[in-house]
Amino acid sequence: MNKHKSVVIIPARYDSSRLQGKLILQEVKDITGRYIIEHVYQNVKSARGIEKVIVATDSRQIFDIVKGFGGVAEMTSGEYHSGTDRISEIAERIDADFIVNVQGDEPEMNGAMVDLVIDVLEKDDNAVMSTLANRIENAEALRDPNCVKVVLDNNGYALYFSRSQIPYVRDNDEQGNGREFLRHLGIYGYRRDFLLKYRNLLPSKLEMAEKLEQLRALSNGYKIKVAITEYVSCSINTKNDLMEFIERHKND
Repeated sequence: MNKHKSVVIIPARYDSSRLQGKLILQEVKDITGRYIIEHVYQNVKSARGIEKVIVATDSRQIFDIVKGFGGVAEMTSGEYHSGTDRISEIAERIDADFIVNVQGDEPEMNGAMVDLVIDVLEKDDNAVMSTLANRIENAEALRDPNCVKVVLDNNGYALYFSRSQIPYVRDNDEQGNGREFLRHLGIYGYRRDFLLKYRNLLPSKLEMAEKLEQLRALSNGYKIKVAITEYVSCSINTKNDLMEFIERHKND
């Protein structure tokens, strides 16, 4: 049993530069039985260590659809740089020790992954944030900017996240000659008090360049603990991602 009270908040915006309205596309509902946001919500509800799940959105359409399938949703301002900024508005008005941020376009995230990021915070008082990564098995993913990479120090804390290949292998050995490359997964755990501080930090130059919100924490000297998992979760960033997801889940 966790010692702390934990809540999952799913940031969910309608606008997307690459795939407009992807979280509530009707074709996904028609073929897989659920909207993307509904897959996310129902999957993370299975986590054992949480009090509740809330969708944080600036879209009335998303709000109504979440309410329609029996979920909990709250409206937020539309003026945010990132999902973390959005969930901090909700975190300010709820009672919780830990907040788990599951990205709204991660329909293959599951409850065990939520429990894992909570467990990391339970065990490591030095970490104000936690997240997950898994091993990259192919060179194509290393080159894909939609596949975010992370490198760790010897204690499992993140050194850097990037859309480029990290580490760079100088001797032209693309597979790294046995080296381990890690894919970052779209889930974060936060201590609530840190999350409320985060919203007052200015976006860093690194965050703005890579468009990766976690770099704001690293740029300001905060520690992010990373747990390695065998679970795989593929975010929906492009039309191709969407078609592959539908193909995997069309008979669910």
